[in-house]
Amino acid sequence: MRREPPLVQGHAERVEWLRTRTIEAARASGAVTDKSLRRIAVDTTVMEKNIAHPTDAWLYERARALLVGLAKQAGIELRQSYARLAPRFAAQVGRNAHARQFKRMRKALRQLKGYADRVRRDLRRHLQDIPEGALRDRVLETIWLVGRLLEQGLKSKGQIYSLHEPEVDCTSKGKARMRYEFGTRVSLATTIDEGFVVGARGFPGNPYDGQTPAPALEQVAILTDQVPDLAVVRAMAWAPPRS
Repeated sequence: MRREPPLVQGHAERVEWLRTRTIEAARASGAVTDKSLRRIAVDTTVMEKNIAHPTDAWLYERARALLVGLAKQAGIELRQSYARLAPRFAAQVGRNAHARQFKRMRKALRQLKGYADRVRRDLRRHLQDIPEGALRDRVLETIWLVGRLLEQGLKSKGQIYSLHEPEVDCTSKGKARMRYEFGTRVSLATTIDEGFVVGARGFPGNPYDGQTPAPALEQVAILTDQVPDLAVVRAMAWAPPRS
């Protein structure tokens, strides 16, 4: 009998355990057979996250507002919150970009970045006034995250595209309507005959598509207790090496 997953296990382990039980139920009911479980199709796509389009102006303004909100929760009075000036500059960035006034746009961006940095440094100076607890941990994490945002460059690795979803990756899919997609690369493994899902795995870090089939098939072998004889990956067919 399969052991129940302990409560300390992570989300990924719980999902895999649930997928295993689903496969067992499908076998018992005849929805899938052992023969079909040896013929697998694997595809990789991007699971988009529910985030706003990550423009620099939006991220800087969001960072400033987030820090100001945490300061209010902690009862800290900042020197200045820039609640009146920052939204005005954020709107000005969009107008200047639309009018192709890039020199003015970059100047407004520098102002927004400076406002966020000043609020961050002001809040950091008051860390000793925040008692130990969940709120202090949130403040420390946000200060560190905003610091990463302000220091990242155009070609920096591990860029931040969302403050509430910092693990989001940017993927170029070559679509005419949407050049970039913001989310996490995932692979889905299904049986060729029934289209029954036998594996699903996320790949943070935006790996190349050719790097995802092997871990996906490894997961399928673990969940189904057998190695596939045939795996169709996009336009390529894969077969296990002969012993």
